[in-house]
Parts: sequence; C-alpha cells; structure tokens
Amino acid sequence: MSKIAVVTDTNSGITNEEAEKLGVFLVPMPFIVDGTEYFEGVTCTYEHFFDMLESGKDVSTSQPSPSSLTETWDKILRDYDELIYIPMSSALSSSFATAKALASEYDGKVYVVDNKRISITQRLSVIDALNLIENNLTASEISSILEENALNCSIYLAVNTLELLKKSGRVTSAGAAIASILGLKPVLQIQGEKLDAFSKARGMANAEKVMLNAAQKDINERFKGMKVKINAAYSGEYSAAEGWLKSVRSFFNDESIEMYKLPISISCHVGAGVKAIGLIPEMQ
Repeated sequence: MSKIAVVTDTNSGITNEEAEKLGVFLVPMPFIVDGTEYFEGVTCTYEHFFDMLESGKDVSTSQPSPSSLTETWDKILRDYDELIYIPMSSALSSSFATAKALASEYDGKVYVVDNKRISITQRLSVIDALNLIENNLTASEISSILEENALNCSIYLAVNTLELLKKSGRVTSAGAAIASILGLKPVLQIQGEKLDAFSKARGMANAEKVMLNAAQKDINERFKGMKVKINAAYSGEYSAAEGWLKSVRSFFNDESIEMYKLPISISCHVGAGVKAIGLIPEMQ
C-alpha cells in the first residue's frame, strides 16, 4: 500500500500542535494587516491578531504563494508516496484552483480535494481522510469520497458586527447602519459553498436561538436518519463564548460537543464575538 499524507491549511482551524498530534501537515494561511503579511500560527498568534483588529488596523486575506505550496509538497513527498491536500472551499477562495493547477505537475502523486468546506467542517474532513487511510483506501478513492460528501454539512454563524462585512461588500453601508441602530445580529450560513445570509435577530441571544433551531431542523430534515457530529465555534475571547458552548451542549443534551476557534482567515471578514455551530453527518 502507498504511504499517504494528509495536508490541509489553517482555514481548518487546526493548530500546529493539533496537526502534530493528528499526524497531518499544515499550510499556514497568509493575511494582511496594514500592508504587512502575516502567517496564521507562525508569525502571528490568535490573540495578537485580535489586538490589532481591535486597535482599528486594516485587515484582509490572501492565499499561499505557489512556491511555498510546492515546497511543502516536495518536502512531504520525500517520505510519502502520495498526498491528499484539503484546502478551503473553492467557492470561498481561489486557493483551490491554484493548488489544483500545481498538482497537475506531480504525476498523480498530489490529490487536491474540492471539499467545499471551511473551519469546523473542514477540520472534520481531515479526520475523515485519516480514518479512510486507516481503512486502507487509496488516495484516489479517499479524494472521491470526500468530494462526494462535500455538500453534507452546515455552518451557521452569528456576527457581532457588520463593519468588516460592509468593507467586503457583503452588506451596504446603509444596511449596516440600520442594523447597528436596531441592534440586529445577522445570522449567516455556509452549506457547502458560499457564505450566504440566513436570518437577522435582535440581539445575540436571539441570534443564538435562531442558529440552534436551524441546526435542529437540518438534523431532522437534511440529515434525517444520519449520525451527525456537532461542533461549536467562536472568534475572539474564549471567555465571551463559554456560555455559547454551554447552550449548545444543553440544547442537544450532549456534553461531548467541542468548541473551536474560527480561523483568522474567517475572522478577517466577520470580526470578534462571532458564535457559530457546524454540523457534519458521519460519512456513509
């Protein structure tokens, strides 16, 4: 059997420490703060990013350079026969298309998966890939299975501020001003592809209820009869999100539910204070 490596990026929310424990390889995603490029988990900590964001610095996202990606792959392939690369969704970034083009030069040794996921759902795709390797599937088979299951997931997130979304053009200045005056919190969704509007709620407490009910509806309807893994997520200070984790565990009567940080690449667009929930059915 071929020796297969699993590679992902920090959009998955997987940290360097977690990657080492899992036995996966991690590509740090770059982001820009006031014209200076940083790499998540390498040249900037999570806490420092939010300090800069709070101080009003201008933030934006980027993608790994082609050379940095191929250098990573080349290094891995010295010890492995093949690798599976699971980047963020092609609908959210051009990084997939870049990686796919680069992979064509590797004689079938590099499989780039268009898994349509990011953050907590992308994280679980990495776990699925590792489990499939343990079941002796080939890299080609694993890539096909991940893509076939790509749309079987949901993320709902309640955004604390519309300022960064306004900057990216996802909401008008007038809409952001009205929402701020009324205390409205937008609830967004990612169901396999793009970030879309889902609902609006007055205050974060009501937005949390909207997300919990939407998640329950997905379990009852979209994922009916399936065993579903639930994860919570947040951005910014963990202490501000502890109550969210308790609410999710209580709602679903499941103390095994974990909460993870939203990666900086997402936080650049949605800011601090975000609460989120992700659902992914067990792979069939």
